[in-house]
Amino acid sequence: MTKPLKQIHLAAHFPGVNNTTVWSDPAAGSHIEFGSFVHFARTAERAKFDFLFLAEGLRLREHGGRIYDLDVVGRPDTFTVLAALAAVTERLGLTGTINSTFNEPYEVARQFASLDHLSGGRSAWNVVTSWDAFTGENFRRGGFLPQDERYSRAKEFLATAGELFDSWRGDEIVADPATGTFLRDAKAGSFVHTGQHFDIHGRFNVPRSPQGRPVIFQAGDSEEGREFAASDADAIFSRYATLEEGQAFYTDVKNRLAKYGRGHDQLKILPAATFVLGDTDAEAEELAKEVRRQQVSGATAIRHLEFVWNRDLSAYDPDGPLPDIDPDISEHHIARGRAQVRMYRDPLATAHAWREQAAANNWSIRDLVIETGNRQNFVGSPATVARTIDDFVQADASDGFILVPHLTPGGLDAFADKVVPLLQEQGVFRTEYEGPTLRDHLGIAHPDDPRRARVAS
Repeated sequence: MTKPLKQIHLAAHFPGVNNTTVWSDPAAGSHIEFGSFVHFARTAERAKFDFLFLAEGLRLREHGGRIYDLDVVGRPDTFTVLAALAAVTERLGLTGTINSTFNEPYEVARQFASLDHLSGGRSAWNVVTSWDAFTGENFRRGGFLPQDERYSRAKEFLATAGELFDSWRGDEIVADPATGTFLRDAKAGSFVHTGQHFDIHGRFNVPRSPQGRPVIFQAGDSEEGREFAASDADAIFSRYATLEEGQAFYTDVKNRLAKYGRGHDQLKILPAATFVLGDTDAEAEELAKEVRRQQVSGATAIRHLEFVWNRDLSAYDPDGPLPDIDPDISEHHIARGRAQVRMYRDPLATAHAWREQAAANNWSIRDLVIETGNRQNFVGSPATVARTIDDFVQADASDGFILVPHLTPGGLDAFADKVVPLLQEQGVFRTEYEGPTLRDHLGIAHPDDPRRARVAS
């Protein structure tokens, strides 16, 4: 029997803290003005994407005591942008990163329930944690939590928010047939939660929203992160770019679902992906090389290397060889508020591997950074890119992709106009939205859907 074709899920990431955007391009626009968000969102909706994704940082990063030059200074608050976009879109999902380390369940649940009402059921929450005291300095509590406590707090945070969402049910506001007035159940919205991290009680003042709960996203790749996603998330971001790595991650995370009483399709795996299109594959390859050179200036290359070396390397020539000194592995970090510092868990091994690669390929510092950190995921003609995306999804390396263009806000336009129609012709991507909510787009059951209860039973 022929295996049925999987349907591809596509979303769009509006860039923020990144080295993806080619700022020097004349077509590069504002990352702050609302018009940029509107153009980006409407393009994604025109292409029938599942959702738009906004990341958020709670503090501007520093490098050598100065603001990191690729941070967007003045970026509006995520909730504010998403609420505004709800008014200028009709079906597009609206996903935002909101931190569980430096917020409280009541306020976050209230904000997401409100966004779900305002958007007609299109809200999603990317639940993240924060590991560094640098970010904590912006908050009353300050400090930071060890990794195990971060995920313990995040898990309880999400469970507590769920209790708040569930404190309202559909039959709790009814009309008195005699008078026509509305009556409220005295228990509507009431909650009590006592746990390790939260001890709260009261009344939740936002009624049940169209989705019941926002769609839950998670981005952690650690053992704790994968387990958290398998137990509680509706979708997880993946950072794996090759087919083989993607398949290994996909299999590992999907295999964790059964022990939580969840079906294989109840968690979507969506890697972020960049792309460069050309009329031909050769033209796209040449353009991709140019884009990578524009994304990584000499100064950016040196700073990237400093994340691993944890030293001031400003005296080194970015077009020269890698440093022959070893990284500083002390607890003092030259970069602050930068998660990438923690991505390289063994700086000495990373430096050794990079030296070997640079020597074998005759790469300069800048060449190495370009080749190891900034390669586009999909490069080619529209037909080639459409085929490659479909190959990944049908081979169970992902359920789709969150696309990150190198130009904002117009960088998604060509993909929407040239690649999406090809996927639609192949029968692997929708031509119309199936329903009004983000859960409909993703094929994820509503929390009150009996089918969800049967799977979990």
